[in-house]
Amino acid sequence: MTLSQKILASAISCALVASSLPAWAGKMETEDSPIGKLEYDGGYPTKATMDKLLEKMDLMRAAEAYMWAIPAIGMIQWKNAQNNTFNIPDGHLASYLTQKQKQGILTPNFTTPYILSITDLSKTGPLVLTLPKGLMAGMVMDVHQRVLEDLGAVGPDKGEGGKYLLLPPGHEKIAPQGYYVVQSPSNIVFFGVRLLGKDKAAAVKELVPKISTALFKDGKEGEAWPVLPAGEQKWSQTAPQGMAYWQAVNQLVQEDIVAERDRFMMEHLRFLGIEKGKPFNPTPEQKKALEDGVVLGQALAKANNYAKRFEPPFWKGTHWKHAITLAPNQRAENWDQFDERASWFYEAVAISKAMLTQTPGVGQRYIVTYQDKDGNWLTGENTYKLHVPANVPAKQFWSSTVYDEKERQMIVNDQNAPDVGAGKQGLKTNADGSVDLYYGPKPVKGYEQNWVQTNPGEGWFTYFRFYAPTEAFFDKSWTLGDIEKVK
Repeated sequence: MTLSQKILASAISCALVASSLPAWAGKMETEDSPIGKLEYDGGYPTKATMDKLLEKMDLMRAAEAYMWAIPAIGMIQWKNAQNNTFNIPDGHLASYLTQKQKQGILTPNFTTPYILSITDLSKTGPLVLTLPKGLMAGMVMDVHQRVLEDLGAVGPDKGEGGKYLLLPPGHEKIAPQGYYVVQSPSNIVFFGVRLLGKDKAAAVKELVPKISTALFKDGKEGEAWPVLPAGEQKWSQTAPQGMAYWQAVNQLVQEDIVAERDRFMMEHLRFLGIEKGKPFNPTPEQKKALEDGVVLGQALAKANNYAKRFEPPFWKGTHWKHAITLAPNQRAENWDQFDERASWFYEAVAISKAMLTQTPGVGQRYIVTYQDKDGNWLTGENTYKLHVPANVPAKQFWSSTVYDEKERQMIVNDQNAPDVGAGKQGLKTNADGSVDLYYGPKPVKGYEQNWVQTNPGEGWFTYFRFYAPTEAFFDKSWTLGDIEKVK
């Protein structure tokens, strides 16, 4: 055999040996990890480990996407109810006055009238909102609930009334005389006001007929559209469970503009079967990741919201914290407020500069608690007491509204009253001007008008609202103690 023949035979022999080895032949190694034992073959993940890692990656992305989408899904759910349940077209305002009309809203004020709309500007084009002179406050927000402009007493019209021209994304910049122009970065916008006068019925009668919207085309306003009443059918803007959540996310992706800050999230969603311009038909593997992502995402949202680890107690030594933990534009100095926005919009809807007022006698502030003095969660089978000291620092009014933990909506009880506060008829006041409030399944004798009924076995929480907070709120010379369980 010649030398060349020997070399060829050796090469063939080596090839035959190599072909009989596993595809990844090398030193087998294992390591422990937070997701279990991982195996490597010559440094490469084995097939079982690779499958596990990619499955967990998809789950992590789905859970993060759940948290990211929370503000927009609140808007999508409400818009769908407005259009499909109440039959109110895009561009039209709706009034939410009764408890039934408001019941689907996340943590609304029980007594405050709301006049608002969630509209797709890509369908209407430029839109004019007309506000009369009067005591009201509101905002314009994009689909992710970032504030674009405040309205009313805290807006540029300063409560004197005015016209706001809402422009869709990409519309040429125009500034017609006599209009406050708001350029939206998203197709879907939220805009509206709450009426703040002490006599709510009078405010509704006087102001609502003067509030309207109209199309704006060729430099002119069209016919004014009056406010329509929202229906009293059952509805909810609470995030849906299971695959319905991702159907709403897909609706958002298909119908609206992708913000520059959200392009990484669009890439994550693409691997989960949600991609702009394409039908949503997830594979079995993607469907499993999405379904598991809803379960994990909601659990993370709860922990993130109820812990509020980014927010200290408002009054030292208590469990009261600011309910609103983010800036109106959702931006901090060096980052965008991902956890903070997920926290607020998990349990609530809408934000404005006025809701974070730093000026005494103007705007609102909301303080929230989920726990009693001992640090235990508030639950419906127990009776609790809250002592409200005299001279509550609120120029307009104060209130404590109770919400159920499951839906984050006004608690439904036999009273048909989830709220107690200043101005309530029959509210009992102590000799020193303080007030004792009670929460529980049954009233405390003599304090029936100071009581909110809760449901046994169900968690609840309360917002203590200060409308037009005064100096004693800001310097904390007035303090509110924790809710205490009645032994």
